[in-house]
Amino acid sequence: MRNTILYLLFVLVAGTLGAQDIHYSQFYNSPLNVNPGKTGIFNGDKRVNLSYRSQWSSVPVPWTTFSGSFDRKWYPKAGQNYFFSGGILVNHDRQGQGTSLSQSNINLTGSWTKIINEQNLFTIGAMIGYGNRNFDQTSLRWDNQWNGIAFDPTLSIGEQLDVRSTSFIDNGLGLNYRWQKSKRTKLDIGLGVFHLIEPNTSLIDPLPGGDDNIKLPRRISLTGVGTFQVAAKLDIQLDALFQFQGAYRETVLGALGKIHVNQRRGKETEVHVGIGYRTSGSLFPVIAIQFKNYYISANYDVNIRDFSQVGSDNVAIGHRPTSFELHFKYIITDVIPLEKVKVCPIF
Repeated sequence: MRNTILYLLFVLVAGTLGAQDIHYSQFYNSPLNVNPGKTGIFNGDKRVNLSYRSQWSSVPVPWTTFSGSFDRKWYPKAGQNYFFSGGILVNHDRQGQGTSLSQSNINLTGSWTKIINEQNLFTIGAMIGYGNRNFDQTSLRWDNQWNGIAFDPTLSIGEQLDVRSTSFIDNGLGLNYRWQKSKRTKLDIGLGVFHLIEPNTSLIDPLPGGDDNIKLPRRISLTGVGTFQVAAKLDIQLDALFQFQGAYRETVLGALGKIHVNQRRGKETEVHVGIGYRTSGSLFPVIAIQFKNYYISANYDVNIRDFSQVGSDNVAIGHRPTSFELHFKYIITDVIPLEKVKVCPIF
């Protein structure tokens, strides 16, 4: 009962403060979650991204996040110096063990890219979506359901929980600038703004005379990702994320070495090794493999401070919570069909 009450208090507090958005250490591998203006900004024609993150499993209130996206380009007639892109982004976030506080959303994104010249592109993007937050009470057990011999789920819990599901409409805007000297040397700088209308996401029914309009705070994301060829078989990637949402602040910095193991056409293989730092107090080594158009990466976050230093007195000093991420990407490049020509005369 003590753990249940503490968990319910956590849910009620979360409902009054509003939700905080999902985040990935490898934010560049879930680009539509940080900037709608990154829709269609990749070397290829179609792109699939899948992301998974598991964290806080040892608290023990595990937090699991899944994201999936697809985006593609549409080119106008030859000679035009712009193109359009569109995509879809799905997120599902689940918190809790036994009980569950979850949030799901589906978003449509679109962008317009101006080709300034061969090396410079500027993109304006937008997003609109539908979201749902829910608290699952079915796994809770109460003292009133103990019949003196065993637990009986058919008995009334004897409690009134004013916790409900809520749905909302959401939107966002983004800008992105790309400088691309070559396939292996490029730089992206972007700005994304989410929850422009700050939708109501309260899970709690209002008290008499109260207000249940708990807004989802506006989120601003500033990103920079640059890849630079430094040798025939080595590139360096530098990346940075600065994110603001209400009272929440986050900075993520990272660096990767990209080793070109095989550069033969049709067998291109790369191994990426690097490390990142989150200013909330965690380091995360990163490893990735890219084979042709397939890419998979993983990282393992380790908090470099004791958990007691980040707000909990219920966990022994020296305990360091960890997180794990897995990302997959597949890029499709369309083959331009050959022109139809007559190969022999017709008599």
